[in-house]
Amino acid sequence: MATERRFNGKKLAIIAAFAVLLVAAFGAGCKGFFTSNTIQSIAVQPATVNLQVNGTQVFTAWGTDQSGNRSQITSGLVWSSGDPSVSITSGGTATGLTVTSSAVTITGSAEGLSGTATVNVIGNVTTITGTDSATSIKAGGDPVYFTFAGNPGPPDFITVGDGGTLVITTADSFFVCTDSTYQNNPAESCSLTQGGTATSYQLYMTYPTPSGGTATSNTLTITATQ
Repeated sequence: MATERRFNGKKLAIIAAFAVLLVAAFGAGCKGFFTSNTIQSIAVQPATVNLQVNGTQVFTAWGTDQSGNRSQITSGLVWSSGDPSVSITSGGTATGLTVTSSAVTITGSAEGLSGTATVNVIGNVTTITGTDSATSIKAGGDPVYFTFAGNPGPPDFITVGDGGTLVITTADSFFVCTDSTYQNNPAESCSLTQGGTATSYQLYMTYPTPSGGTATSNTLTITATQ
């Protein structure tokens, strides 16, 4: 009887140990099977937008999980703008406030991840008229101011700083232009240093149009004297 009891005790111990292993294995298997479908990446749509001043665009964020399933994120999403020239609401509506010279990054974040899009704020310009404060420039003398009026606007006057591109056809290191003001209007201030050999410089301004093209001003010619 004692031998039989010892055998039964060992048998019970073996069964108990097996049960523990079975439960552990089952638990591990369940963890592997019932994985949570957390997102692995976020994409913001549309990816790139051109906005006019006061124009709006609704952005959406889409999450992709580890299985490759893609769905729109509708809760726990935080929107932010990389520059005050573009505002964005908690619902993802962006507004172009002022013209920008470079793209503004819009970010949608959720669950520790983020996706981005870019916004270019452009004006409502279809034609540009350039004028100058003088027709000649003296090396080492006073600068000459060039204004480029946008029509219909905004911006009313275009400079490099607000997204315009100033093209100088005789580009060298002696003739330098920077953003400035002339008669209270945004302008390009151009100066000439000693040592140059060019007798004149020609320049014009370009700016993106709402239709996706480019507006180009008339070409201005400035005579250089040493």
